[in-house]
Amino acid sequence: MSPSDPSSDPYAFDLPPGLIAQEPARPREAARLLHVGVGLADYRVADLPGLLSPGDLLVANDTRVIPAQLAAHRGAARIGLTLDRPLADGTWHALARNARRLAPGDVLSLDGTEMRALVVARDEGDVTIRFDLEGEPFADALRRAGALALPPYIARPSGPTAADAQDYQTVFARAEGAVAAPTGGLHFTPALLDAVAARGISRTTITLHVGAGTFLPMRGDPDQHHMHPERGEVTEQAAAEIRAASRVIAVGTTTLRLLESAVTEDGMQPFAGETSIFIRPGFRFRAVHRLMTNFHLPRSTLFMLVCAFAGTGRMRAAYAHAIATGYRFYSYGDSSLLDPAP
Repeated sequence: MSPSDPSSDPYAFDLPPGLIAQEPARPREAARLLHVGVGLADYRVADLPGLLSPGDLLVANDTRVIPAQLAAHRGAARIGLTLDRPLADGTWHALARNARRLAPGDVLSLDGTEMRALVVARDEGDVTIRFDLEGEPFADALRRAGALALPPYIARPSGPTAADAQDYQTVFARAEGAVAAPTGGLHFTPALLDAVAARGISRTTITLHVGAGTFLPMRGDPDQHHMHPERGEVTEQAAAEIRAASRVIAVGTTTLRLLESAVTEDGMQPFAGETSIFIRPGFRFRAVHRLMTNFHLPRSTLFMLVCAFAGTGRMRAAYAHAIATGYRFYSYGDSSLLDPAP
């Protein structure tokens, strides 16, 4: 089924494998940018400042991706861990291979480091663990022992490369805790941010630690789908800047999801906690006026989100155009600037 034929499933489409980006554009702002407005218009990300207006507020996610894949063992048993998200009590939720071999109270040794992890709870392939390090010692141990959890559609038979360590991190990255990059922000460079500022466009950041389940396609009925919780924070200063803005441009779906989680009828509010918001057609947007985002997987919650924001028919037409004209998809791919549905 093509993106322009919604007769079967409005969120499904066929994507040629050759359009799945394996490397980012270089320089980053050389990536293509599809403006989805009254019509469709092709640009480069470097053209973004001219597509925005003085007084706009650009809001980005400043989470920093951690090397979340860890090899561990409990006695002779080998355990693979993928950190998913930090929890409020200092523990971590993680996905575990060979989780059936684990039980609460088990202590895991992390390969390549002296760090240990206590299994607090287990549920199917999920575990809650508590590390014996925190702060900078914990971050240092992860850097020595962990590997990036790149999406499965980025082919790395020998594992992530040294280039990925830089490429899979945004210029906004500050607060460590994400498993996956907020990919909408990967296109920005200091030079592009300077051009944005010169245009009279302000910017601020919020934090949503992107979890392992963000980019997974739905397996069944959307009504039965449950989003993985993710921890986020909107500071009082950021909330005040957003309330004062005439128009908010969200950089990436993670930014949009957190903003729409934090807004109330009284406007943007400070936020600190978990969100599992599921945005799909019918959702009423209250915080975001435009969205910059990459091209997403078919039948994914993120494609449903962009359909909710810009209209399903418009997004199917946009994706059909992107496929026909060779736009590059997914994390290392090209970008789009979406105006809201009329």
